[in-house]
Amino acid sequence: MKIKNLIFILMASLPLNSNADDQRGAIDALLDGLHQDAHEGNFETYFDRYTPDAIFLGTDKTERWTIEEFKAYAEPAFADGNGWTYSVVERNWEGKGDIRWFDEILFNERLGHCRGTGVVKKINNEWKILHYALTMLVPNEIAEEVGTQTKEADKE
Repeated sequence: MKIKNLIFILMASLPLNSNADDQRGAIDALLDGLHQDAHEGNFETYFDRYTPDAIFLGTDKTERWTIEEFKAYAEPAFADGNGWTYSVVERNWEGKGDIRWFDEILFNERLGHCRGTGVVKKINNEWKILHYALTMLVPNEIAEEVGTQTKEADKE
Protein backbone atom coordinates (compact mmCIF):
# COMPACT_ATOMS: atom_id res chain seq x y z
CA MET A 1 0.00 0.00 0.00
CA LYS A 2 2.78 2.44 0.83
CA ILE A 3 4.49 1.84 -2.53
CA LYS A 4 1.22 2.50 -4.38
CA ASN A 5 0.79 5.77 -2.46
CA LEU A 6 4.36 6.78 -3.24
CA ILE A 7 3.91 6.00 -6.95
CA PHE A 8 0.64 7.96 -6.99
CA ILE A 9 2.32 10.96 -5.32
CA LEU A 10 5.23 10.84 -7.78
CA MET A 11 2.91 10.53 -10.77
CA ALA A 12 0.67 13.33 -9.50
CA SER A 13 3.67 15.63 -9.22
CA LEU A 14 4.79 15.16 -12.83
CA PRO A 15 2.37 17.66 -14.37
CA LEU A 16 3.44 20.23 -11.77
CA ASN A 17 7.10 19.78 -12.65
CA SER A 18 6.29 19.93 -16.35
CA ASN A 19 4.27 23.12 -15.78
CA ALA A 20 7.16 24.66 -13.85
CA ASP A 21 9.47 23.87 -16.77
CA ASP A 22 6.92 25.39 -19.15
CA GLN A 23 6.84 28.53 -17.03
CA ARG A 24 10.62 28.76 -16.97
CA GLY A 25 10.70 28.38 -20.76
CA ALA A 26 8.13 31.16 -21.14
CA ILE A 27 10.05 33.46 -18.80
CA ASP A 28 13.37 32.68 -20.49
CA ALA A 29 11.71 33.53 -23.82
CA LEU A 30 10.54 36.86 -22.35
CA LEU A 31 14.08 37.85 -21.32
CA ASP A 32 15.80 36.40 -24.38
CA GLY A 33 13.33 38.39 -26.48
CA LEU A 34 14.04 41.50 -24.43
CA HIS A 35 17.76 41.25 -25.18
CA GLN A 36 17.09 40.50 -28.87
CA ASP A 37 14.72 43.47 -29.15
CA ALA A 38 17.34 45.71 -27.54
CA HIS A 39 19.99 44.47 -29.97
CA GLU A 40 17.72 45.09 -32.98
CA GLY A 41 16.34 48.38 -31.66
CA ASN A 42 12.72 47.10 -31.58
CA PHE A 43 11.32 49.85 -29.38
CA GLU A 44 7.66 48.76 -29.22
CA THR A 45 8.20 45.07 -28.60
CA TYR A 46 11.04 45.79 -26.15
CA PHE A 47 8.82 47.97 -23.97
CA ASP A 48 5.76 45.73 -24.36
CA ARG A 49 7.66 43.22 -22.27
CA TYR A 50 7.42 45.48 -19.18
CA THR A 51 4.44 46.23 -16.96
CA PRO A 52 3.13 49.81 -17.20
CA ASP A 53 4.42 50.48 -13.66
CA ALA A 54 7.83 48.82 -14.14
CA ILE A 55 11.05 50.30 -12.79
CA PHE A 56 14.41 50.08 -14.58
CA LEU A 57 17.70 50.64 -12.78
CA GLY A 58 20.69 51.38 -15.00
CA THR A 59 24.40 51.27 -14.25
CA ASP A 60 24.67 54.94 -13.24
CA LYS A 61 23.45 55.97 -9.76
CA THR A 62 21.09 58.51 -11.40
CA GLU A 63 19.39 55.87 -13.55
CA ARG A 64 16.26 54.93 -11.62
CA TRP A 65 13.48 55.24 -14.14
CA THR A 66 9.79 54.57 -14.42
CA ILE A 67 9.07 52.78 -17.65
CA GLU A 68 7.99 56.08 -19.26
CA GLU A 69 11.27 57.73 -18.22
CA PHE A 70 13.19 54.74 -19.52
CA LYS A 71 11.35 54.99 -22.86
CA ALA A 72 12.42 58.64 -23.17
CA TYR A 73 16.03 57.62 -22.49
CA ALA A 74 15.96 54.67 -24.91
CA GLU A 75 14.08 56.23 -27.81
CA PRO A 76 17.13 57.97 -29.37
CA ALA A 77 19.23 54.81 -29.01
CA PHE A 78 16.56 52.72 -30.73
CA ALA A 79 15.76 55.31 -33.44
CA ASP A 80 18.40 54.03 -35.85
CA GLY A 81 17.34 50.39 -35.44
CA ASN A 82 20.10 49.62 -32.97
CA GLY A 83 19.78 49.67 -29.23
CA TRP A 84 22.34 47.92 -27.08
CA THR A 85 23.70 44.40 -27.07
CA TYR A 86 24.06 42.19 -24.02
CA SER A 87 24.72 38.49 -24.52
CA VAL A 88 23.43 36.12 -21.86
CA VAL A 89 26.16 34.06 -20.22
CA GLU A 90 23.98 32.42 -17.55
CA ARG A 91 20.62 32.91 -15.87
CA ASN A 92 19.18 31.74 -12.53
CA TRP A 93 15.53 31.66 -11.46
CA GLU A 94 13.82 31.66 -8.09
CA GLY A 95 10.23 31.74 -6.89
CA LYS A 96 6.95 30.01 -7.62
CA GLY A 97 3.52 31.00 -8.78
CA ASP A 98 2.84 34.25 -10.62
CA ILE A 99 5.91 36.15 -9.36
CA ARG A 100 9.47 35.04 -10.05
CA TRP A 101 12.85 36.71 -9.72
CA PHE A 102 16.06 36.15 -11.61
CA ASP A 103 19.67 37.10 -11.97
CA GLU A 104 21.68 36.82 -15.15
CA ILE A 105 25.29 37.36 -16.12
CA LEU A 106 25.51 39.34 -19.35
CA PHE A 107 28.38 40.42 -21.57
CA ASN A 108 28.58 43.78 -23.34
CA GLU A 109 31.48 44.77 -25.61
CA ARG A 110 31.89 48.20 -23.99
CA LEU A 111 31.13 47.41 -20.32
CA GLY A 112 32.32 43.81 -20.05
CA HIS A 113 30.44 41.48 -17.75
CA CYS A 114 27.29 42.88 -16.15
CA ARG A 115 24.51 41.49 -14.00
CA GLY A 116 20.84 41.87 -14.72
CA THR A 117 18.44 41.17 -11.87
CA GLY A 118 14.72 41.47 -11.89
CA VAL A 119 11.21 40.44 -11.04
CA VAL A 120 8.64 39.14 -13.47
CA LYS A 121 4.92 38.80 -12.92
CA LYS A 122 2.29 36.78 -14.75
CA ILE A 123 -0.54 39.11 -15.75
CA ASN A 124 -3.49 37.84 -17.80
CA ASN A 125 -1.57 34.64 -18.53
CA GLU A 126 1.45 36.55 -19.87
CA TRP A 127 4.80 37.13 -18.16
CA LYS A 128 5.89 40.78 -17.87
CA ILE A 129 8.93 42.48 -16.36
CA LEU A 130 8.04 44.38 -13.21
CA HIS A 131 11.55 45.41 -12.19
CA TYR A 132 14.94 45.21 -13.93
CA ALA A 133 18.34 46.32 -12.62
CA LEU A 134 21.57 46.33 -14.58
CA THR A 135 24.88 46.52 -12.74
CA MET A 136 28.49 46.33 -13.82
CA LEU A 137 30.54 43.52 -12.33
CA VAL A 138 33.83 44.71 -10.92
CA PRO A 139 36.51 42.09 -10.22
CA ASN A 140 37.73 42.22 -6.62
CA GLU A 141 41.30 42.84 -7.82
CA ILE A 142 40.33 46.28 -9.16
CA ALA A 143 37.36 47.12 -6.92
CA GLU A 144 39.29 49.57 -4.74
CA GLU A 145 40.62 51.41 -7.81
CA VAL A 146 37.13 51.59 -9.31
CA GLY A 147 35.77 52.78 -5.95
CA THR A 148 38.35 55.56 -5.85
CA GLN A 149 37.41 56.60 -9.40
CA THR A 150 33.73 56.55 -8.47
CA LYS A 151 34.29 58.80 -5.46
CA GLU A 152 36.27 61.23 -7.62
CA ALA A 153 33.53 61.27 -10.28
CA ASP A 154 30.93 61.93 -7.53
CA LYS A 155 32.82 65.09 -6.52
CA GLU A 156 32.39 66.58 -9.99
